[in-house]
Formats: sequence, structure tokens, C-alpha cells
Amino acid sequence: MPRSPRSSTAGREGGTRAPTWASDIGQQGAGSLTDATIALTPEDRKRHGPARVRLDRQLAKVRPGSYAFEVLKRAGLGVYTDGFIHAGNLAYLALMTVFPFFIVAAAVLSVFGQSAEARTAVESFLHVLPADVGDILRKPIADVLTARTGSLLWLGALVGLWTVGSFVETIREIFRRAYGTHSTQALWRSRLGLSLGIVASVILALVSFLIQGILLAAEQFIYKLVPWAQDVAGWIGISRAIPGLVMFGALYMLFYFVTPSKYRYSTNRKWPGALFTAAWWIGMTAGLPLVLANLGGYDLTYGSLAGVVVMLLFFYLIGLGLVFGAHLNAALAEPPENGLEQAPTPSGAKAAT
Repeated sequence: MPRSPRSSTAGREGGTRAPTWASDIGQQGAGSLTDATIALTPEDRKRHGPARVRLDRQLAKVRPGSYAFEVLKRAGLGVYTDGFIHAGNLAYLALMTVFPFFIVAAAVLSVFGQSAEARTAVESFLHVLPADVGDILRKPIADVLTARTGSLLWLGALVGLWTVGSFVETIREIFRRAYGTHSTQALWRSRLGLSLGIVASVILALVSFLIQGILLAAEQFIYKLVPWAQDVAGWIGISRAIPGLVMFGALYMLFYFVTPSKYRYSTNRKWPGALFTAAWWIGMTAGLPLVLANLGGYDLTYGSLAGVVVMLLFFYLIGLGLVFGAHLNAALAEPPENGLEQAPTPSGAKAAT
């Protein structure tokens, strides 16, 4: 096999000659690299070109300076500035208003002759909470609903409606800060509108809880008494996502009523914040018990108050999600700057050069 002049010269200068098998392996390796390099023909490169362009365009949408990046940055800064304070306030108010909420719910159900369904609604609501939180709230809520009947129930409902209205007024203040606006309505008018919105949201939430309870009971009935129809039970298990959609609808109504009027009746999108909050709620409900089970020992730290601390932690996390949803909607309501309307793409940059 003839040797190249460079290899023969190198052999003479170094006093040694490279073995023939080494040059063969080198030629084989070079050949394999050459084959890998020319594996894509010009036609293949042309066919893969649009895919690379589309990928570059999608990446350009989330790069620093893009509209999506600036929206997330704006929402994140809002949460970092005010979110932790508001989340703590919401956690405390949620603990104070959860009982009046069910008093209002029981009064609404009594109008439709469904007083017995209040307990079903409570059990369905407790199923969307972590197990530790549900165990803490189950007995006190049952005692409250048992003690209040008739005119006493409606009196408690009026007080509870005002208390829940104060809670939602706090949420409205979060939205005002997110949008940078101030309240211009009278207090009575603001509370009246909030109360009507709360009643509608309560009805939707109760429908969600009742549907979830019915589907859960039907699924257990099929698994235990009709084992040959497990396919139907599987479909029922899939349909349990319906309460999540109803929860999204209730949160959307809440977001709509607490959005400042300047942006409420505009074409600005309000569903992204509600969707994120609903997904965040479901994620926290599923993930918090796993985290607490892996950590453990919190009952040794807080003693008999461990359950209350877990409940406050859950409401605190939900409050963070709500604050982020508010700032997300506010960021989406801002018109994009000229530099963010059209994010530069690699193809556009190449054409400009």
C-alpha cells in the first residue's frame, strides 16, 4: 500500500515508521466520519430546513426579549414584590371564611329544598383538599351546619356572605395592585356586586363538588358490585375531570368580577389566570400530601397544631397561585412594546444582513 509523502517524511524524521494497521484504521475512521458527514444529501438538508426554521421561530418566542418572556417576567416580579404578603393574608382569611362559606352554601341549597345535600357538598369539597386538611375541617363544618337551622341559618348566611365578601374584596385589592388601578365605586355597590358574583360562584362550586361526589360513588359502586363493567368505571374515572372544568368556570367568574372595570369589559383575556389557578390548585392538592409524607416529622415540630399549620400552608400555596394568575392577566393586558411585537427570527436576521 503506497504511503503519502507526509507519512514517510514523518517516519524518517522520528526514526520510526507508522505501522500499516494504524494507517488502515485511520483511513477507516476517516471514511466513517466522512460517511456520517455526507449522510444527509442536499435534498435531505432541504427537507429538514423548514423544520429547523419552525423550531427557531418557536424558541424565539420564549427567548429573553420576546413577548412571552416579558409577560412571565412581569408576572414573576409582581409575585415577588407583593405575592408572599398577599398569600399569607389570603391563607388567614381563607381559614376565617371557610365556615361562613358553607353556611351560605347550606342556605342556598335550602332554597331549592336540598338541605340534605349540604353534607354531600361538604364531603365532595373535602375530597379536593389534602387528606390532612380534610380531616381537620370535617367535624367543625358538620357541627356548624348542624347547629344552624331555620332563621338562624339565614342570619348566619347574611353574616357569612359579608365575611366572604371581605375575603373577595381582598382578592379585588390584589387585582387592583396587579393592574395599577384604584377603586372608584361606593362600598355598598362594590359589596353588592361582589355578593351576587359570590352567589353565582358558590352555586358553580357546589355543582362541581356534587358532580365529583356522584361520580366517585358511581365508580366505587361499579368496582364493588358490578366488577364485569370495569370499562364503564374507567370511563367514569376519566369523566371525573369534569369537576375540574367546573372549578375553572367558577374561578373564571371570580376573576371576571374582581378584575377592574376598565379591563373587565374589554377584550383582554381573563381565562389564562383562572386556568393557571385551577391547574395550580389541582397540582397542590395532589402534590402536597406526597411532599408532607416524604418530609415527615412536622407533627413533632408543631404538636397538636400540626394540622392547622398544614391547612394554612395549603391555603398559602393556593394564594400564591391566585396572585400569579392576577399578575399574569395584568401582564397580558399590557400592549406589547414595539420591540416585542415581532421577535426576530434567525431567518429574518439573516435576510436583514
